[in-house]
Amino acid sequence: MCGIIGVLSDHEAAPILVEALKRLEYRGYDSAGIATINGGALDRRRAVGKLVNLSDLLVHEPLAGKAGIGHTRWATHGAPTIGNAHPHRAGRVAVVHNGIIENFRELRAELAALGVPFTTETDTETVALLTEYHMSQGLGPVEAVFKTLDRLEGAFALAFLFDGEDDLIVAARKGSPLAIGHGDGEMYVGSDAIALAPLTDRITYLEEGDRAVVTRKGVEIRDARGALANRAMRQINIDNTRVDKAGHKHFMAKEIAEQPQVIGEAVNHYLPAGGDAVVLPGEGIDFSRVERLTMVACGTAFYACLTAKYWFEQLARLPVEVDIASEFRYREPPVSPGTLALFVSQSGETADTLAALRYCQDKAAQIVSVVNVPESSIARESDLALPIHAGVEIGVASTKAFTCQLSVLLMLALKAAADRGTISPEERADRIADLRGLPQAINAALDRNDEIRAAAQRLSEARDVLFLGRGAMYPLALEGALKLKEISYIHAEGYASGELKHGPIALIDKQMPVVVMAPHDDLFDKTVSNMQEVMARKGKVVLISDEAGIAEAQEGTWATVRMPAIHPLLAPILYAVPAQLLAYHAAVAKGTDVDQPRNLAKSVTVE
Repeated sequence: MCGIIGVLSDHEAAPILVEALKRLEYRGYDSAGIATINGGALDRRRAVGKLVNLSDLLVHEPLAGKAGIGHTRWATHGAPTIGNAHPHRAGRVAVVHNGIIENFRELRAELAALGVPFTTETDTETVALLTEYHMSQGLGPVEAVFKTLDRLEGAFALAFLFDGEDDLIVAARKGSPLAIGHGDGEMYVGSDAIALAPLTDRITYLEEGDRAVVTRKGVEIRDARGALANRAMRQINIDNTRVDKAGHKHFMAKEIAEQPQVIGEAVNHYLPAGGDAVVLPGEGIDFSRVERLTMVACGTAFYACLTAKYWFEQLARLPVEVDIASEFRYREPPVSPGTLALFVSQSGETADTLAALRYCQDKAAQIVSVVNVPESSIARESDLALPIHAGVEIGVASTKAFTCQLSVLLMLALKAAADRGTISPEERADRIADLRGLPQAINAALDRNDEIRAAAQRLSEARDVLFLGRGAMYPLALEGALKLKEISYIHAEGYASGELKHGPIALIDKQMPVVVMAPHDDLFDKTVSNMQEVMARKGKVVLISDEAGIAEAQEGTWATVRMPAIHPLLAPILYAVPAQLLAYHAAVAKGTDVDQPRNLAKSVTVE
């Protein structure tokens, strides 16, 4: 969601702020702005749309000063307008905010009763106005902020700048991530390490409820109770925060192409060379003691969990429940003491998933997370965090993170099967050999790019598309449909093939493309029967299968995509590649913004 940056520098702040905001574009935004202190005076510039609009504005209306804050806004309260863009200002106070202030109406009414006027539609303006009001009552900047924070309900990351204070930024977090960067005589505040990477490799992550008083000499952090807090400073690997496209037209294309490499790294991390056992960090997991597995996630990560449900139940005979985090947290389901609660999130900051995790903390036997950011809130609050080793993913539509999530979850399922004695050593060794060969199979799938592009060109002309799959390919049908609608804006839906006759078949006509995910496995014949029902009604079938499947069922299809043969257990990971490429090439053909599709954000840190 929104991105935050703050700098106390020895150099002009505006160029630093804008460059850092560019690194936060992947989070999703529709307006941007910065504020600086120059000669003790606070001033700001804001623009709607892409950052280039803010950069153009700064050419004509420069903003001097060596202290400043910046923001990319993803609209929640109020339309994306200059008036609603951050930083918000009230008198001597400027503030940038990621999150939602849930009690802003109550606070707004109190301020209105005091005669304080409002100029925007946002919840954030309330924060600036309340802080300015406290300062007008004689409090200093830090005390005014702290008093304001005591009144706020909801989720937020906040950074404050003050007129007349060129060596002070006050920052706070509750529910939304925020980090402090340490330089040499300079200090920084940022939504994540990616924003801060060009500035410093020394990062302190604020914990839930923390309040930070930042000056060029350092930072003083207080916890939610107001006590001084000693938060560790960590050295980050700059290489892990690179955001270049490496010669590709889009980040999404680069990240699709990186999948053989990153999956290989994930496999090698959990399957050390020469071994045939899955090795987990720390005390690991003893699945022989687990009675039930509850998996919780959002979006693409939720589909990874749906896929893993098949693996855990079939391989390990372990009962599994899968929930969308936003439903789980409010459904408040009973969690038995023998339950292992597993949470999957690319960013590790997904608000609903984090809330679901906290609900389970005193109920489940163990909290495990599968994340791409080892220092994220979800990772830090888990008993065991399992990194997926996908590297930085910039494209809003998840690709390599999804396949790495699947790879780690499959390895977990194999460990569960071994712990519970439901798989023979020979079969386990065979499946681990298959996993080690997965990067090569994905390379072969990427070699089908031209074939997939041709099919995608035809799909790009459709208004509606159906995706069908059976068994573990059903969640992949859901994922394929999500990818297509996310970046091409074509309406798409995924269905279990057996559900076709229970409603969706009413939509089939000669205008309707239907993408069928059908490896030649035990369910192939049933899937083909459903495919024949589509073709009998003149639906346009795009069949994605292997050599044997296409040889058997390609007659009458509209297009085919030929995949390498692979064990059915690994097929959902392999077949994610054509699903991604179909969406990518359809979006390119339509001319949409592939990496930053409208209305979407990479890291969803609010409800």
